[in-house]
Amino acid sequence: MAVKIRMKRMGKKKSPFYRLVVADIRAPRDGKFIEEVGYYNPTAEPPVVKIDGDAVKKWIANGAKPSDTVKALLKKENIID
Repeated sequence: MAVKIRMKRMGKKKSPFYRLVVADIRAPRDGKFIEEVGYYNPTAEPPVVKIDGDAVKKWIANGAKPSDTVKALLKKENIID
């Protein structure tokens, strides 16, 4: 089973809020997921990012691939190099 770490969009229209989730690549964007590992709120000033680094590192070690956006957030938070 191929697994990705990606963002699940939440919040109301024109006010996005994202949860970082570990999901099967075949699952829809806002559909079923395996585990929630953090969240990202770009509308706050400054933007709020909270990520469980240990869980992310565990999933990456088990073969999960982060999406491009999630990879940028992980680098910004110094969780991965």
